[in-house]
Amino acid sequence: MTTATDQAVHVREQIYIGGEWVKPAGTGALEVINATTEQVMGSVPDGSVEDVDRAVAAARAAFEGWSETSVQERADWMQRIAEALGARIEEIAALITQEVGMPVKLSSIIQAGLPTTTFGSMPQLLADFEWQEEVGNSLIVREPVGVIGAITPWNYPLHQIAAKVAPAMAAGCTVVLKPSRSRP
Repeated sequence: MTTATDQAVHVREQIYIGGEWVKPAGTGALEVINATTEQVMGSVPDGSVEDVDRAVAAARAAFEGWSETSVQERADWMQRIAEALGARIEEIAALITQEVGMPVKLSSIIQAGLPTTTFGSMPQLLADFEWQEEVGNSLIVREPVGVIGAITPWNYPLHQIAAKVAPAMAAGCTVVLKPSRSRP
């Protein structure tokens, strides 16, 4: 298991757009600092306006197909994501512990456990949700609205992503995510 004092530097050179890892338009990078040692523990590309435009275009293109998937298929995807996160709880907790300085035991519960729970709760939420409802002589139909833009804070990196992305995807929307640049 990785510990909070491991000094491996993780370098990500690509960004995720349109379902694949792609080279960013720019050459800038953001350093990720270990909260305990204050050493660089990794770097990620500094996305440009061009990258955002590509991500929005890809999300718009994907929206048509994703919004038409069945509720059950979306529920199945949410469950698969929860299972994949659950299989990596220790790894995720150790990495986020380094980044934000939270004790690994709490990171396992909060930083890795809550995102797993959030995605894992979506299938039941989807099953219980009233997608259509008659009110008087009107029919209310709840349907996906489009591309969701999500900006997340530094202190709960994966949990805040899951809290925004899981319900949006479960509802049939696509998402463009902009995580925090760094902690203050």
